[in-house]
Amino acid sequence: MFDLSEDYASQVFTLKMMEERLPADVYTSVKQSIDSRTAVDPAHADTIAGAMKEWALEQGATHFTHWFQPMTGVTAEKHDSFIGLDGNRNPVLEFSGKELVRGEPDASSFPSGGIRATYEARGYTTWDPTSYAFVKDTILYVPTAFVSYSGEALDKKTPLLRSMQALSQQGKRILGLFGAGDDVDVLANIGAEQEYFLIDESMYEARPDLVYAGRTLYGAAPPKGQDLDDHYFGVIKPRVLEFMEELDETLWSLGIASKTRHNEVAPAQHEIAAVYESANTATDHNQLIMETLKTVAPRHGLVALTNEKPFAGVNGSGKHLNWSISSSAGENLLDPGKTPSENARFLLFLSAVIRAVDEHQDLLRMAVATAANDHRLGKAEAPPAIISIFLGEELTEILDGIKSGEKVEAKTRTTFDLGADVLPNFPKDTTDRNRTSPFAFTGNKFEFRMVGSSLSTAGPGFILNMIVADVLAEFADRLEKASDFKAELAALIKETIIAHERIIFNGNNYEEAWVEEAEKRGLLNLLTTVDAMPCFIKDENIALFERTGVLTETEVRSRYELLLESYVKILHIEAASMLEIAHRDIVPAVISYSTDVAKAAIAKAKAADKLGLSTKPGSALERDLLEKLGTLSDSLGADIAALEDAIAKADEGAPVLDIAAYYKGTVIPAMEKLRKTADTLEALVDSGYWPLPSYGEILYSVK
Repeated sequence: MFDLSEDYASQVFTLKMMEERLPADVYTSVKQSIDSRTAVDPAHADTIAGAMKEWALEQGATHFTHWFQPMTGVTAEKHDSFIGLDGNRNPVLEFSGKELVRGEPDASSFPSGGIRATYEARGYTTWDPTSYAFVKDTILYVPTAFVSYSGEALDKKTPLLRSMQALSQQGKRILGLFGAGDDVDVLANIGAEQEYFLIDESMYEARPDLVYAGRTLYGAAPPKGQDLDDHYFGVIKPRVLEFMEELDETLWSLGIASKTRHNEVAPAQHEIAAVYESANTATDHNQLIMETLKTVAPRHGLVALTNEKPFAGVNGSGKHLNWSISSSAGENLLDPGKTPSENARFLLFLSAVIRAVDEHQDLLRMAVATAANDHRLGKAEAPPAIISIFLGEELTEILDGIKSGEKVEAKTRTTFDLGADVLPNFPKDTTDRNRTSPFAFTGNKFEFRMVGSSLSTAGPGFILNMIVADVLAEFADRLEKASDFKAELAALIKETIIAHERIIFNGNNYEEAWVEEAEKRGLLNLLTTVDAMPCFIKDENIALFERTGVLTETEVRSRYELLLESYVKILHIEAASMLEIAHRDIVPAVISYSTDVAKAAIAKAKAADKLGLSTKPGSALERDLLEKLGTLSDSLGADIAALEDAIAKADEGAPVLDIAAYYKGTVIPAMEKLRKTADTLEALVDSGYWPLPSYGEILYSVK
């Protein structure tokens, strides 16, 4: 029986474990390194490794691995046993400081976007002490960064850590202006809400498109989808609840504070959310959550799907990224305070976020751009592709008052004196009811709702940290030179709000009128990955990456190439899967059913003659069905040929953006046309002949 108070983080080499097992001076040094996010003293590496090994062996570990996050979107690991041989060839258990601190995986097969050639294959993994080691399935996992032989980042963790450092440096400058000491740090925090679908394993195995592509490439809409909203927050089915219980216990043992679980809107859709943590730890933990979803589910005869749009016509799955910044003293810097100074500080950080989001809409949109997320955005409760900020009526009224210099009477009937201290009192905003907004202020944090369910939080996380850090740097430059700090602060906040108010929108983001209004405001509407990705390599954005120290130009351009290559590969896999299923499954089924319908019509006519019936039974039903099947069969053949032709004409030697644009403009429409024809046939063909489980069968199979 799992005991939450005793077993939580039992598989994690926590600070508590370090304190118990390390010499006092080593523990103090390690804790200081973790708190300051600096490298651990190499002189202590062997001592730490020895204690970590002994603890891991007690947990049943036999191997260790450097666990890292390459640009594949999933994690990577190579297992080495603790076994070594002494001079007499006898086995000994060993784990050195060198093995803890650095590993050398072959980097040749990991995507790099051209950052290194195959003959420069060596890569290095480097221990990240700010994310605790843990034991899972008899393996000691050591979280690490992953870099090339020449030092370029090949992973998702490294730019996130760099962005956290940039935000810390600039945030500390701002806090210093408000009287904080040099020892007070600024931290980026993330809390991810992870949506996923849970379907019966037998249904998954019968759908090659789910196996190959992670989403259904064919499928007619069922009679009932999410129309009644009866699944949302509904009673969790016993089989699903058993899965969720094991999921929670597994995550808790790994020190992941799984907090919330519930049914989501679409049938078979669910959500899990963890408690806020440091952005780095939260990203590692979200990767573990996605992995654990997929490893626990089969033990219950289930499969967990994290694709952004596994089923057309019903809700897709997102990963709402709750993001905030705090001080190491425990203060949420996006939380309205109780004093004029605290509220002035809150408004300054809020203004920085507003400006950062407005000036860098393109980078935020790019950070969530994938082939799968293109299917989700703007549909069934997912926000649209236009970036805007929701603040709520109360906070917007207060900002309007700052712009005009007038006193504001909030709905709470509290009057706010907008004097030199900016605000002496401030209500918390409680109007987070706009589920269509891509970037919403929810009282003391922002919720970035455009993030797709399969994405690592590292990408959007490091972009948010970076753009806010850059604005804070400019704010600090200006305020540090001010002769009258309070006056300059009030002027800066007012100027920022006026200059960037276009990004604030509290209305319905789904209305067509908003698209027109956004265009008038000069906001970007980057509908697809192909539209968004060129923003990555704009000169001003490369300068931003380099100025903040988050990515070098080489790293930026490699990621640009890599993300577009991934987009093309995903679409190619989907198109090839559609063709295979069409040729091997759908076409034979349609032919077989059409033949049997024709035979039935002929048999009916012959039986009438043979029996000498005075009233001949008609075969209008069969004739009508055969005509429909024949017309659709011809269309199906033409659509298959068109998709084959579209794939064949893709110029693999063209620049990667041109290839991606070709897939978007030619291959995707051909895929959509083939699907429409096949889905129409599914509605006509006898279910006994149709080779694929229907949407209704898949979505309602788990009891």
